[in-house]
Amino acid sequence: MEYVHLGRSGLKVSRLCLGTMNFGPETTEAESGLIMDQALELGINFFDTADVYGWEVGEGITEQILGRWFAQGGGRREKVVLATKVFGRMGDWPNQSRLSARHIKQACDASLRRLQTESIDLYQMHHVDRQTPWEEIWQAMEQLVREGKVLYVGSSNFAGWHLAQAQEMARHRNFFGLVSEQSLYNLNDRMIELEVIPACEAYGIGLIPWSPVGRGLLAGALKPAASGRRADEDLRKTVEKYRPRLEAYDTLCRDLGEEPAHVALAWLLHQPAVTSPIIGPRTLDQLKGTMRVLELSLSSETLTRLDEIFPGPGGQAPEAYAW
Repeated sequence: MEYVHLGRSGLKVSRLCLGTMNFGPETTEAESGLIMDQALELGINFFDTADVYGWEVGEGITEQILGRWFAQGGGRREKVVLATKVFGRMGDWPNQSRLSARHIKQACDASLRRLQTESIDLYQMHHVDRQTPWEEIWQAMEQLVREGKVLYVGSSNFAGWHLAQAQEMARHRNFFGLVSEQSLYNLNDRMIELEVIPACEAYGIGLIPWSPVGRGLLAGALKPAASGRRADEDLRKTVEKYRPRLEAYDTLCRDLGEEPAHVALAWLLHQPAVTSPIIGPRTLDQLKGTMRVLELSLSSETLTRLDEIFPGPGGQAPEAYAW
């Protein structure tokens, strides 16, 4: 396993990040534990979760599964760079969501209890909160860092100008600010190349792509499926929308002799701004199979062909749309 620095920080994380969103709703707790054990054996030290995962308001089901796994000992917690998130609705009262200082504090304490840990390595804002000033957000995060409850702060689903706002206010307060941004990014969803990626590069923010295979779109979605993710009605509509490029993509993958999902992940690992794509295995076999991407090197010709099939927005702004 290769390890890289998370943004401009001294923290080293594995080139693949284990996403846990399926733990609970799609994957049993027993299987989830086996997946996490295997991830450590494979050298994956970066685990990502969120307080809302499990999708039962206020329960934090997935965090609880991780917490009980950590409680088994054996160096599990010490080996893992643990990332979770705050923003989503954790109750029906007015201050049980978003990024007020009050909710940040309460949500952090609740996550620590569920995760059965003393600190969160990477505490990520799950979405931008346009209703809360950065002075308030950073004051709350600074307090958590001072108390040792949080070590690093990250963002998720931010625009490039949100990253600039956040970092400039953090700099004004002599605070380290963001070390990572978690964004939707894959071969078919490349909008962040316009401004998010340039902002990450300018501010030393590590990029953590989520949905690296586009909800299965880039994982052989043209193959018929009676059930499972490939049978999802929304996915089928998306397949029809992008059928010509998916057909060209499948042909390229066959020529390479590689699985489409592996090529999609390998492409992300070839992007200079990317730190660790998030993989979300539902089974142990899926996790083991994904390790192939760490050995998969794409030639310059293949990368050029992928750009032709999935052209993206044309580069960074404003060059992408102006002279």
